[in-house]
Amino acid sequence: MLHQSRPFRDAQADTGAHPSGDLPEWNLDDLYSGEDAPELKRDLDWLEKACASFAADYEGRLAELDAAGLLDCILRNERIDAVAGRIMSYAGLRHYQQTTDGKRAKFLSDCQEKITNYTTPLVFFTLELNRLDDTFLTERFAANADLARYKPVFDRIRKLKPYQLSDELERFLHDLGVTGDAWERLFDETIAGLEFEVDGETLNIEGALNLLTEQDRSRREAGARAIARVLQANIRTFARVHNTQAKEKEVIDRWRGMPTAQTARHLANDVEPEVVEALREAVVAAYPRLSHRYYQLKARWLGLDRMEIWDRNAPLPMEAPRSIAWTEARDTVLAAYSSFDPRMADLAQPFFDKGWIDAAVKPGKAPGAFAHPTVTDVHPYVMLNYLGKPRDVMTLAHELGHGVHQRLAAGQGELLSATPLTLAETASVFGEMLTFRRLLDNARDEAERKVLLAGKVEDMINTVVRQIAFYDFECKLHAARRQGELTPDDINALWMSVQAESLGPAFSYMDGYETFWSYIPHFIHSPFYVYAYAFGDGLVNALYSVYAEGAPGFQDKYFDMLKAGGSKHHKELLAPFGLDASDPRFWDKGLGMIAGMIDDLEAMES
Repeated sequence: MLHQSRPFRDAQADTGAHPSGDLPEWNLDDLYSGEDAPELKRDLDWLEKACASFAADYEGRLAELDAAGLLDCILRNERIDAVAGRIMSYAGLRHYQQTTDGKRAKFLSDCQEKITNYTTPLVFFTLELNRLDDTFLTERFAANADLARYKPVFDRIRKLKPYQLSDELERFLHDLGVTGDAWERLFDETIAGLEFEVDGETLNIEGALNLLTEQDRSRREAGARAIARVLQANIRTFARVHNTQAKEKEVIDRWRGMPTAQTARHLANDVEPEVVEALREAVVAAYPRLSHRYYQLKARWLGLDRMEIWDRNAPLPMEAPRSIAWTEARDTVLAAYSSFDPRMADLAQPFFDKGWIDAAVKPGKAPGAFAHPTVTDVHPYVMLNYLGKPRDVMTLAHELGHGVHQRLAAGQGELLSATPLTLAETASVFGEMLTFRRLLDNARDEAERKVLLAGKVEDMINTVVRQIAFYDFECKLHAARRQGELTPDDINALWMSVQAESLGPAFSYMDGYETFWSYIPHFIHSPFYVYAYAFGDGLVNALYSVYAEGAPGFQDKYFDMLKAGGSKHHKELLAPFGLDASDPRFWDKGLGMIAGMIDDLEAMES
């Protein structure tokens, strides 16, 4: 409920040098004006009563409802979702602005506990719904078109039927959820509170990761070694959090009869396991012609026989250090969006004008970037840690893509607007692609074109290769945890087992790099989330190929896809473009675009 999108896509690639100019901060008044706002108390009081009355009116009675009665039931449930979502959005966003603030952490925890307690009586709803036979629902859908619109919601709930526990156990797990949230907050607070000493300067994690993109190689090395020192000093805490979260997941999965640790994520993403496996196999098979080939090329550019890990995101030697002011970043992204379709820029503009972006790096602020949709009767909010390098401009384009998508999908209402993560990355990666293509088209000379092309290849490798490697790491971590407690050294070894395979022979690995798994929040907040980035990148590469070929009516079809939110399956959404993600050749099309860019870079060398 707290956020959609990403605290990190690849944390080492999301930072840069600080630009001049004032950076915007959130204005959360559209949610609530403060912790003591009377509207907040009103909504909490309403929520408590609404949940109790919903249970009193419907528990044990769903099978008696006609189509109109079932529609009313769904609408009441949707309203409860919206009010709870507004409260938790406000509490969560305030917390992410300063995760080390004890008052904000307490406010978030108190809100979570209240909402958990209030909504416990609603646990019956999905359980009882899944005890209805298919004929019951089919007849009601046929009788009422407004109700039939919610069929995708019912379908997703019904997919969970084989893994449903008793009513009592489901209520128990619902109540227990707040303890899992506490481990996530411990992780967030620990990460935000870390301090890294580099050349007499004290940095937070964003500042330390920023050093890995410095032109000066000695500064990159100093940053990498400082990160390794601090992570190693805190590794027992991070190992404990990962062990606990993975064990809790294993227990719940076992009781539910989930066949794999990944099953719950696939169900949430409304994607078939075989589609994800086809994606994974295609990417792993492409490692040699993608990451291995590119990093060997980069090593030659840097004049190195082998790169160290602090060289992975180094600027190219011909790349002039540049700080991009916020206004330039804003204008670049809006112009790219407008050149695709003015409607897209119009949807993005209010983020800059109305306090919907929090961009500055601040002490205690959560690292990375995300776009949170809040609720459909408000608007999304975007969080960045903007420091002014070209990659930060791409991050802005990425998160604004989410924001545009979330605004368009809001018309579906609370239950149908949320897009599965695999498709939620479509608009964000497409926004990046539009911005990159505009910059490439406007390149002043071959050297600038080379820098831009290399930067895009690195971003795509970070989005595809790195994220599938992260996914493999998680698969190994959860499988190993099922066999017993994992020591920090055990987890370190799992991490290193996927690094050499994915990055290739161009790298050496410093002592301490084995701990770098510990700062990536997806592993804690959203297990197995990461493959969604590779899914989204491959999907967008295929989509962009259709657009570049001049397919008639592409923009209208694209907007229709975004407006659909979670109301359609990926197969149905992609059909108008002549694409099918369940076809194994689909992924080769997207990976071929990355390989083609590396071909272009190699051709520039000759």
